[in-house]
Amino acid sequence: MNFRCRMGEIDIVCKDGDYLVFAEVKFRSSASYGYPSEAVNFEKIKKICKVSDYYRLIHKIGEDRKIRFDVISIKGENIEWIKNAFDYI
Repeated sequence: MNFRCRMGEIDIVCKDGDYLVFAEVKFRSSASYGYPSEAVNFEKIKKICKVSDYYRLIHKIGEDRKIRFDVISIKGENIEWIKNAFDYI
C-alpha cells in the first residue's frame, strides 16, 4: 500500500513478519544517472521518517511496534531489495 499526506509519501507500507515496513522504491533505466539507491539521501531519509511517524500516529501504532526502512532499487530489469537500508533518524 502507498501512503501519501501533505508531508510527503512512502511508496510501500507493508508487514514482514513482526515488522511494519516502510519502503522507498527508486528506478533508473540505466546507470548513467547513478544507482537508484543513491537517490535515497539524508534529506529523503528524514522525510520518510517524518511521514512514517505521521502514519503510525493516525493508525494508532504504538512505539513498541518493530519498524524497518527498506529501499527497493530497480535498474533496468534488475531489482535489489535492501532490507533495513537505513535507521530511523
